[in-house]
Amino acid sequence: MLEVLIMIPDISIRPEHPDDRAEVYQVIAGAFPTTAEAFLVERLRFALQDRVSLVAESEDEIVGHILFTPVTIHDGAFSRAAVALGPMGVLPGYQRQEIGSRLITAGLQACKEHGDTLVFVLGHPTFYQRFGFEPAAAKGLRYKDESYDPYFFVLELQEGSLEGNRGMVEYHPEFDKLESATDVE
Repeated sequence: MLEVLIMIPDISIRPEHPDDRAEVYQVIAGAFPTTAEAFLVERLRFALQDRVSLVAESEDEIVGHILFTPVTIHDGAFSRAAVALGPMGVLPGYQRQEIGSRLITAGLQACKEHGDTLVFVLGHPTFYQRFGFEPAAAKGLRYKDESYDPYFFVLELQEGSLEGNRGMVEYHPEFDKLESATDVE
């Protein structure tokens, strides 16, 4: 059975507005097998003021969303701030049309303009590497334990920003409420 895709000539990427909340929830809920990620975005909205949240719009309809939130790198007494990408979602009928890629590119640029120098992501191994993400474990950085290593990546937004950074990367506690790493993509 062939999947019918909606061909999209014009997509705009913009910051999320407060009145986008319901549509963003629908996008994230539709993009994942459960509503766990949609509820995560809702909880993070209230827990964090410092975040980058963008939407992809087609003909005044929100069809994609991406979120970047603060994380902390811990290495003994040393701590350093960074950001993490995720969740990101695109409505099923709009997937495989480069909308997610456009959201990532715009989001990374927004993070860079915000002054962020390192971005982490827990996701699909082949997808994120095409944006320059590298395995974080190879750089001495981990999320929770080594079972996440094949899915945990880092990207320098400023050359040399990985120097001297080693240790555990801690996400906001709301991420711990996700059932498993397979829910994050």
